Amino acid sequence: VDAFQAWCGPCKPVVNLFQKIRSEVGSDLLHFAVAEVDSIDALEKYRGQCEPVFLFYARGELVAVVRGADAPLLQKTILEQL
Repeated sequence: VDAFQAWCGPCKPVVNLFQKIRSEVGSDLLHFAVAEVDSIDALEKYRGQCEPVFLFYARGELVAVVRGADAPLLQKTILEQL
């Protein structure tokens, strides 16, 4: 989940990375979503930050968090979680 604030929007460059990985590993294993933290109370702790935050969930549980648009770290985290 790309957790973003309304004033900066979702991290568009990372969408391409997710699409590439998803095509490599299969669409059933990886799902990408965006969430505006300003309108979701459960994501309140991610408000007021000036960097993108990516939340990784498995079976409904938060399993990893990556702060910043670090493509190699995001790819590593995705592959580790899969």
